[in-house]
Amino acid sequence: MLAIAPNSKRQTLVLALCLLHAKLYFCIALSKKRYFIQIAYDGSLYHGWQTQPNAITVQELLDKAMSVFFRQPIETLGCGRTDAGVHATDFYAHFDVEGVEETKVLSAVTGINALLPYQIAAKKIIPVHDEAHARFDATARAYKYYIHFEKNPFKLNRSWLVKDKLDVDAMNEAAVLLLNYTDFSCFSKSNTQTFTNNCKITKAVFEQQEDGLVFTIQADRFLRNMVRAIMGTLVQIGKKEINLTEFKAIIESKNRSKAGQSVPACGLYLVKIEYDYIK
Repeated sequence: MLAIAPNSKRQTLVLALCLLHAKLYFCIALSKKRYFIQIAYDGSLYHGWQTQPNAITVQELLDKAMSVFFRQPIETLGCGRTDAGVHATDFYAHFDVEGVEETKVLSAVTGINALLPYQIAAKKIIPVHDEAHARFDATARAYKYYIHFEKNPFKLNRSWLVKDKLDVDAMNEAAVLLLNYTDFSCFSKSNTQTFTNNCKITKAVFEQQEDGLVFTIQADRFLRNMVRAIMGTLVQIGKKEINLTEFKAIIESKNRSKAGQSVPACGLYLVKIEYDYIK
Protein backbone atom coordinates (compact mmCIF):
# COMPACT_ATOMS: atom_id res chain seq x y z
CA MET A 1 0.00 0.00 0.00
CA LEU A 2 1.32 3.47 -0.88
CA ALA A 3 1.93 5.60 2.20
CA ILE A 4 0.93 9.26 1.95
CA ALA A 5 2.68 11.71 4.19
CA PRO A 6 0.54 14.82 4.51
CA ASN A 7 2.58 18.00 4.28
CA SER A 8 -0.17 20.45 5.19
CA LYS A 9 -3.33 20.75 7.32
CA ARG A 10 -5.39 20.76 4.12
CA GLN A 11 -3.90 17.46 2.97
CA THR A 12 -4.48 15.98 6.43
CA LEU A 13 -8.14 17.02 6.28
CA VAL A 14 -8.63 15.60 2.78
CA LEU A 15 -7.06 12.31 3.82
CA ALA A 16 -9.28 12.10 6.90
CA LEU A 17 -12.41 12.74 4.82
CA CYS A 18 -11.41 10.10 2.29
CA LEU A 19 -10.90 7.54 5.05
CA LEU A 20 -14.27 8.46 6.58
CA HIS A 21 -16.13 8.05 3.28
CA ALA A 22 -14.34 4.75 2.62
CA LYS A 23 -15.41 3.52 6.06
CA LEU A 24 -19.01 4.60 5.52
CA TYR A 25 -19.11 2.92 2.10
CA PHE A 26 -17.69 -0.27 3.58
CA CYS A 27 -20.23 -0.25 6.42
CA ILE A 28 -23.15 0.32 4.03
CA ALA A 29 -21.93 -2.52 1.80
CA LEU A 30 -21.79 -4.79 4.83
CA SER A 31 -25.34 -3.77 5.84
CA LYS A 32 -26.84 -4.81 2.49
CA LYS A 33 -29.22 -7.71 3.16
CA ARG A 34 -31.57 -9.90 1.16
CA TYR A 35 -35.22 -10.57 1.99
CA PHE A 36 -38.20 -12.38 0.54
CA ILE A 37 -41.54 -10.61 0.37
CA GLN A 38 -44.71 -12.70 0.23
CA ILE A 39 -47.60 -11.08 -1.63
CA ALA A 40 -51.04 -11.86 -3.05
CA TYR A 41 -52.78 -10.12 -5.92
CA ASP A 42 -55.84 -9.98 -8.09
CA GLY A 43 -54.39 -9.93 -11.60
CA SER A 44 -57.52 -8.70 -13.38
CA LEU A 45 -56.21 -5.17 -13.91
CA TYR A 46 -52.59 -6.01 -14.62
CA HIS A 47 -50.54 -7.23 -17.55
CA GLY A 48 -48.99 -10.02 -15.53
CA TRP A 49 -46.24 -9.96 -12.92
CA GLN A 50 -43.14 -8.88 -14.82
CA THR A 51 -42.34 -5.24 -15.52
CA GLN A 52 -42.67 -4.35 -19.20
CA PRO A 53 -42.94 -1.18 -21.28
CA ASN A 54 -46.34 0.39 -21.94
CA ALA A 55 -48.24 -1.89 -19.54
CA ILE A 56 -49.05 -1.82 -15.83
CA THR A 57 -47.72 -4.87 -13.99
CA VAL A 58 -47.63 -6.13 -10.41
CA GLN A 59 -43.83 -6.01 -10.20
CA GLU A 60 -43.72 -2.38 -11.35
CA LEU A 61 -46.18 -1.26 -8.66
CA LEU A 62 -44.51 -3.32 -5.93
CA ASP A 63 -41.04 -1.97 -6.77
CA LYS A 64 -42.33 1.61 -6.74
CA ALA A 65 -44.06 1.18 -3.38
CA MET A 66 -41.03 -0.41 -1.77
CA SER A 67 -38.63 2.16 -3.24
CA VAL A 68 -40.73 4.95 -1.72
CA PHE A 69 -40.97 3.25 1.66
CA PHE A 70 -37.27 2.37 1.98
CA ARG A 71 -36.14 5.62 0.28
CA GLN A 72 -33.81 3.79 -2.11
CA PRO A 73 -34.21 1.98 -5.43
CA ILE A 74 -35.67 -1.49 -4.85
CA GLU A 75 -35.81 -4.10 -7.60
CA THR A 76 -37.60 -7.36 -6.88
CA LEU A 77 -37.17 -10.68 -8.64
CA GLY A 78 -40.23 -12.92 -8.58
CA CYS A 79 -40.67 -16.65 -8.13
CA GLY A 80 -42.07 -16.83 -11.66
CA ARG A 81 -44.07 -14.97 -14.25
CA THR A 82 -47.85 -14.91 -14.27
CA ASP A 83 -49.67 -13.89 -17.45
CA ALA A 84 -52.06 -10.97 -17.79
CA GLY A 85 -55.22 -11.62 -15.78
CA VAL A 86 -53.75 -14.47 -13.69
CA HIS A 87 -54.07 -14.20 -9.90
CA ALA A 88 -51.82 -15.23 -7.02
CA THR A 89 -52.68 -16.02 -3.42
CA ASP A 90 -49.07 -16.99 -2.63
CA PHE A 91 -46.23 -15.29 -4.50
CA TYR A 92 -42.65 -14.62 -3.39
CA ALA A 93 -40.06 -12.16 -4.65
CA HIS A 94 -36.59 -11.41 -3.32
CA PHE A 95 -35.02 -7.98 -2.92
CA ASP A 96 -31.95 -6.35 -1.39
CA VAL A 97 -32.02 -3.34 0.90
CA GLU A 98 -29.07 -1.31 2.23
CA GLY A 99 -28.50 0.49 5.49
CA VAL A 100 -31.90 -0.35 7.05
CA GLU A 101 -32.22 -2.17 10.35
CA GLU A 102 -33.72 -5.64 10.00
CA THR A 103 -36.47 -4.87 12.51
CA LYS A 104 -37.65 -1.97 10.35
CA VAL A 105 -37.60 -4.09 7.21
CA LEU A 106 -39.59 -6.90 8.82
CA SER A 107 -42.21 -4.44 10.11
CA ALA A 108 -42.57 -2.68 6.76
CA VAL A 109 -45.62 -4.63 5.55
CA THR A 110 -48.18 -2.11 6.82
CA GLY A 111 -46.35 0.82 5.28
CA ILE A 112 -45.84 -0.92 1.95
CA ASN A 113 -49.51 -1.90 1.82
CA ALA A 114 -50.47 1.73 2.31
CA LEU A 115 -48.57 2.53 -0.90
CA LEU A 116 -49.97 -0.37 -2.95
CA PRO A 117 -53.30 -0.48 -4.78
CA TYR A 118 -56.03 -2.52 -3.10
CA GLN A 119 -55.59 -5.37 -5.61
CA ILE A 120 -52.04 -6.10 -4.33
CA ALA A 121 -51.32 -7.08 -0.73
CA ALA A 122 -47.99 -7.57 1.01
CA LYS A 123 -48.31 -10.40 3.55
CA LYS A 124 -44.90 -10.98 5.08
CA ILE A 125 -41.20 -10.10 4.77
CA ILE A 126 -38.71 -12.85 5.57
CA PRO A 127 -34.93 -12.53 6.08
CA VAL A 128 -32.98 -14.99 3.93
CA HIS A 129 -29.33 -15.73 3.13
CA ASP A 130 -27.51 -13.47 0.67
CA GLU A 131 -27.68 -15.94 -2.24
CA ALA A 132 -31.35 -16.88 -1.80
CA HIS A 133 -33.26 -16.77 -5.10
CA ALA A 134 -37.04 -16.56 -5.28
CA ARG A 135 -37.22 -18.28 -8.66
CA PHE A 136 -34.43 -20.83 -8.75
CA ASP A 137 -34.70 -21.98 -5.12
CA ALA A 138 -38.40 -22.89 -5.31
CA THR A 139 -38.82 -26.65 -4.91
CA ALA A 140 -42.54 -26.86 -5.74
CA ARG A 141 -45.30 -24.73 -7.16
CA ALA A 142 -49.06 -25.26 -7.18
CA TYR A 143 -51.86 -23.70 -9.20
CA LYS A 144 -55.63 -23.90 -8.97
CA TYR A 145 -58.03 -23.32 -11.86
CA TYR A 146 -61.69 -22.49 -11.17
CA ILE A 147 -64.67 -23.28 -13.40
CA HIS A 148 -68.33 -22.39 -12.81
CA PHE A 149 -71.36 -23.45 -14.83
CA GLU A 150 -73.96 -20.75 -14.22
CA LYS A 151 -73.68 -17.04 -14.89
CA ASN A 152 -72.52 -15.30 -11.74
CA PRO A 153 -71.50 -11.62 -11.69
CA PHE A 154 -69.45 -12.18 -8.53
CA LYS A 155 -67.17 -14.60 -10.37
CA LEU A 156 -66.39 -12.17 -13.18
CA ASN A 157 -62.63 -12.19 -13.88
CA ARG A 158 -62.14 -14.79 -11.13
CA SER A 159 -63.45 -18.01 -12.65
CA TRP A 160 -64.21 -19.38 -16.13
CA LEU A 161 -67.86 -19.81 -17.12
CA VAL A 162 -68.32 -23.12 -18.97
CA LYS A 163 -71.78 -23.80 -20.35
CA ASP A 164 -71.11 -27.37 -21.47
CA LYS A 165 -71.64 -30.40 -19.25
CA LEU A 166 -68.29 -32.00 -18.43
CA ASP A 167 -67.44 -35.61 -17.58
CA VAL A 168 -65.38 -34.96 -14.45
CA ASP A 169 -64.49 -38.63 -13.91
CA ALA A 170 -62.96 -38.84 -17.39
CA MET A 171 -61.08 -35.59 -16.79
CA ASN A 172 -59.61 -36.99 -13.56
CA GLU A 173 -58.56 -40.19 -15.35
CA ALA A 174 -56.69 -38.07 -17.88
CA ALA A 175 -55.22 -35.78 -15.20
CA VAL A 176 -53.64 -38.76 -13.41
CA LEU A 177 -51.83 -39.69 -16.62
CA LEU A 178 -49.86 -36.44 -16.39
CA LEU A 179 -47.91 -37.90 -13.47
CA ASN A 180 -46.44 -40.53 -15.82
CA TYR A 181 -44.69 -38.00 -18.06
CA THR A 182 -41.95 -35.40 -17.72
CA ASP A 183 -41.70 -33.75 -21.16
CA PHE A 184 -44.59 -31.33 -21.61
CA SER A 185 -43.53 -29.59 -24.81
CA CYS A 186 -47.07 -30.04 -26.15
CA PHE A 187 -48.38 -27.69 -23.45
CA SER A 188 -45.72 -24.98 -23.81
CA LYS A 189 -45.87 -21.85 -25.93
CA SER A 190 -43.93 -22.54 -29.11
CA ASN A 191 -41.86 -19.36 -28.82
CA THR A 192 -40.76 -20.07 -25.24
CA GLN A 193 -36.99 -20.36 -24.88
CA THR A 194 -36.04 -22.61 -21.97
CA PHE A 195 -33.23 -25.07 -21.28
CA THR A 196 -35.69 -27.95 -20.85
CA ASN A 197 -39.40 -28.70 -21.17
CA ASN A 198 -39.21 -31.34 -18.46
CA CYS A 199 -41.34 -30.97 -15.34
CA LYS A 200 -42.23 -33.38 -12.56
CA ILE A 201 -45.96 -33.17 -11.83
CA THR A 202 -46.83 -34.58 -8.40
CA LYS A 203 -50.55 -33.77 -8.23
CA ALA A 204 -53.31 -33.17 -10.77
CA VAL A 205 -56.94 -33.53 -9.69
CA PHE A 206 -60.41 -32.05 -10.20
CA GLU A 207 -62.70 -31.55 -7.23
CA GLN A 208 -66.40 -30.76 -7.31
CA GLN A 209 -67.57 -27.61 -5.61
CA GLU A 210 -71.12 -26.50 -4.91
CA ASP A 211 -71.10 -24.13 -7.85
CA GLY A 212 -68.37 -25.57 -10.10
CA LEU A 213 -65.01 -27.30 -10.30
CA VAL A 214 -61.50 -26.58 -9.09
CA PHE A 215 -58.45 -28.18 -10.70
CA THR A 216 -55.29 -28.39 -8.58
CA ILE A 217 -51.91 -29.12 -10.12
CA GLN A 218 -48.50 -29.18 -8.43
CA ALA A 219 -45.03 -29.64 -9.93
CA ASP A 220 -41.41 -28.73 -9.38
CA ARG A 221 -41.70 -26.18 -12.20
CA PHE A 222 -44.09 -25.11 -14.96
CA LEU A 223 -43.58 -24.02 -18.53
CA ARG A 224 -45.05 -20.80 -19.83
CA ASN A 225 -48.80 -21.16 -20.44
CA MET A 226 -48.57 -24.83 -19.40
CA VAL A 227 -51.45 -24.97 -16.91
CA ARG A 228 -53.88 -23.17 -19.19
CA ALA A 229 -52.99 -25.48 -22.10
CA ILE A 230 -53.41 -28.57 -19.92
CA MET A 231 -56.80 -27.30 -18.79
CA GLY A 232 -57.89 -26.66 -22.36
CA THR A 233 -56.98 -30.23 -23.30
CA LEU A 234 -58.63 -31.76 -20.23
CA VAL A 235 -61.83 -29.87 -21.01
CA GLN A 236 -61.77 -31.56 -24.42
CA ILE A 237 -61.77 -34.84 -22.52
CA GLY A 238 -64.71 -33.62 -20.43
CA LYS A 239 -66.65 -32.69 -23.56
CA LYS A 240 -65.80 -36.11 -25.08
CA GLU A 241 -64.04 -34.45 -28.01
CA ILE A 242 -60.98 -36.65 -27.40
CA ASN A 243 -60.40 -39.85 -25.41
CA LEU A 244 -57.64 -41.02 -23.08
CA THR A 245 -55.67 -42.71 -25.86
CA GLU A 246 -55.69 -39.48 -27.86
CA PHE A 247 -54.72 -37.52 -24.75
CA LYS A 248 -51.62 -39.70 -24.26
CA ALA A 249 -50.78 -39.34 -27.96
CA ILE A 250 -50.93 -35.55 -27.61
CA ILE A 251 -48.44 -35.58 -24.75
CA GLU A 252 -46.10 -37.96 -26.55
CA SER A 253 -46.25 -35.89 -29.75
CA LYS A 254 -44.51 -32.97 -27.94
CA ASN A 255 -46.37 -30.76 -30.43
CA ARG A 256 -48.26 -27.71 -29.11
CA SER A 257 -50.60 -27.65 -32.11
CA LYS A 258 -51.97 -31.08 -31.10
CA ALA A 259 -53.15 -29.94 -27.66
CA GLY A 260 -56.23 -27.92 -26.78
CA GLN A 261 -56.54 -24.16 -26.70
CA SER A 262 -55.40 -22.21 -23.66
CA VAL A 263 -58.29 -21.49 -21.32
CA PRO A 264 -58.94 -17.90 -20.14
CA ALA A 265 -56.52 -16.49 -17.58
CA CYS A 266 -59.28 -15.37 -15.21
CA GLY A 267 -59.69 -18.78 -13.55
CA LEU A 268 -56.00 -19.38 -12.81
CA TYR A 269 -54.40 -18.81 -9.40
CA LEU A 270 -50.85 -19.41 -8.21
CA VAL A 271 -51.56 -20.77 -4.73
CA LYS A 272 -48.36 -22.21 -3.30
CA ILE A 273 -44.58 -21.82 -3.57
CA GLU A 274 -42.30 -24.01 -1.47
CA TYR A 275 -38.70 -23.44 -0.36
CA ASP A 276 -36.48 -25.67 1.75
CA TYR A 277 -35.59 -22.78 4.05
CA ILE A 278 -39.07 -21.26 4.51
CA LYS A 279 -41.63 -23.06 6.65
